[in-house]
Amino acid sequence: MPTAALVTGASSGLGAEFAAQLAARGHDLVLVARSEARLTALAERLITEHGVHAHVLVQDLTEPDAARRVTDRLAALGLSVDLLVNNAGFGTCGRFEDIAADRDHDQLLVNVVALVDLTHALLPGMLERGAGAVVNVASTAGFQPSPYFAVYSASKSFVLNFGLALRQEYRGRGIRVLTLCPGPVDTPFFDAIGTRDAAVNGSMTTPEPVVRAALRSLDRDRGYVTPGLGNALAAHLLPRRPRTLVTALAERITRKVLAPSGTTAQSKEYAA
Repeated sequence: MPTAALVTGASSGLGAEFAAQLAARGHDLVLVARSEARLTALAERLITEHGVHAHVLVQDLTEPDAARRVTDRLAALGLSVDLLVNNAGFGTCGRFEDIAADRDHDQLLVNVVALVDLTHALLPGMLERGAGAVVNVASTAGFQPSPYFAVYSASKSFVLNFGLALRQEYRGRGIRVLTLCPGPVDTPFFDAIGTRDAAVNGSMTTPEPVVRAALRSLDRDRGYVTPGLGNALAAHLLPRRPRTLVTALAERITRKVLAPSGTTAQSKEYAA
């Protein structure tokens, strides 16, 4: 059965860049997102430029049975997945009580539930074939609690710890698991979240070097990567205890996302 790399949130940002760099490496692709027109345009470009097969799979990952629908489509296409890139995600920011509960619920469905469900669905096939890889996109926000990004940072902490645990489980069994922890990246994420102040360190990189660092780290079978010297230093040198002090320090940095009126910015759509 033919194999392919499956990328969620593939229509823009990091997802589209993952698709482009994987196509340049010769991977056939399954592109998953909600935006059919953007996925189709990307697929056509990658087919033309790299001569790969690229399949478009339109799916809203907030749907509770999203992973089953994806695997049903894969079966219909006669495809197996040898590389899963769990990239889709979105964030909310502001005071917790001002954020719509259904948005945070959807955020967890995309950032956590769909990621775990797709890994559950596709990793057993990799084990049967004796080879495969999973890349989970977390964030530097996952290294500490982040006031005004409470649900987002907690979801990314889950992704980081989940990925590291899986890597340890599957070492020596032919499966590589990498967790990508970028700092702010110039993607539609910040347009969706409603404020560029969500890039709390004030600087952004572009998707290309982030994805390049991720694929290089996957080749080297690293457990996680935090691209960029400043991001790496912040992630590894900031004390983690006492946790209440770390959280208080984080709040002094993240409070700038609050509008003068105290209103909340929150995403209108996820990276899809």
